[in-house]
Amino acid sequence: MVITRGGYDFTERYPLIVAAAKALKGSFIIDGEGVVCDPDGVADFALMQSRQHDAACFRYEFDLVTLGSKNLRDRPLIERKSRLEKLLAQPKTGIVFSEHVETRGDQGFAATCKMGLEGIVSKGRDRPYVSGPCKHWIKVKNPDAPWKRRLVEN
Repeated sequence: MVITRGGYDFTERYPLIVAAAKALKGSFIIDGEGVVCDPDGVADFALMQSRQHDAACFRYEFDLVTLGSKNLRDRPLIERKSRLEKLLAQPKTGIVFSEHVETRGDQGFAATCKMGLEGIVSKGRDRPYVSGPCKHWIKVKNPDAPWKRRLVEN
């Protein structure tokens, strides 16, 4: 099932994600973000919002919450990411493992902005899982990203 943070069931809406998840072994809860990319391979929020590209939507997976009967929420992020990487070791169209990059936040954010990407999510490597934003889970958006410019223009 594809369930949004708000509790909506989008299973029928995103066939690539569902097919990829079904191809994985076992049961799990993975935290990630659905994206639709433009022709250059850059995530474009407007394409996703338009609902015209639902069949092309895939997920970047960045955290593993449960695996089988094991609740991993109390384990450090770096351990959860390692387990997630193993779970997603065989590439599946529809699900992509989001690499863990260790760098200073300002340097990572500057590189992200230079590439024209939406922004970055920073999490403490030794922190437990927390659902939603908190002081150890920070999302910083690129003020010059294409979606932001469209908002200002409209």
